[in-house]
Amino acid sequence: MLSVKPYFAALALWASVAAAQQDEAKEERLILPSGLEAHLHETIWNERSTGLAYRFRFVAPDLTGQEDFETKMTDLEYLCNSYAVPRLANIGPQPSQIVISIANRESEFGVIDPDVIQIFEAYRLNQGGCIWEMF
Repeated sequence: MLSVKPYFAALALWASVAAAQQDEAKEERLILPSGLEAHLHETIWNERSTGLAYRFRFVAPDLTGQEDFETKMTDLEYLCNSYAVPRLANIGPQPSQIVISIANRESEFGVIDPDVIQIFEAYRLNQGGCIWEMF
């Protein structure tokens, strides 16, 4: 009979490494093409979606929500291509979708907070890059 203990041990080890990497990433400051400074708030996977999706949630305290469409899209695409994609190889199974969000402050995922300004878009991977998928 095949034991599942090694599988669970490996999964637990992977989860602890992923958590440590996420904690380290929260300290990293990113300068976006718009000039906004952002940092990773959290990475979420296995929430409702059509297939495996990774959500990279960033905080940029100076986000106003009044930025023009092109500026918002450039920042989101930049984070997808230069931040999320390079980290996918270290995360585990490849997602069918990547969601990038930027908010002006941290918030709980899935909880409506009218005081939080947030922008987000979904992308699919294509030849190592992010392709925008309109919601």
